Amino acid sequence: MPWTNGDYPPSMKNLDTRVRHKAIEIANALLDEGYEEGRAIAIATAKAEEWDKDHPEK
Repeated sequence: MPWTNGDYPPSMKNLDTRVRHKAIEIANALLDEGYEEGRAIAIATAKAEEWDKDHPEK
């Protein structure tokens, strides 16, 4: 089941809103590629935090 900005894994609740939105986007893409949920969440969270560092808000 794809996640949304209103329905996402509990482990993403403490992420900044901007980072959480990116993590949800990445996690959904990983699910589409066949990753299991736990792995998709872990990868998406790490990648979203990395993305946030590389793309600071203006």
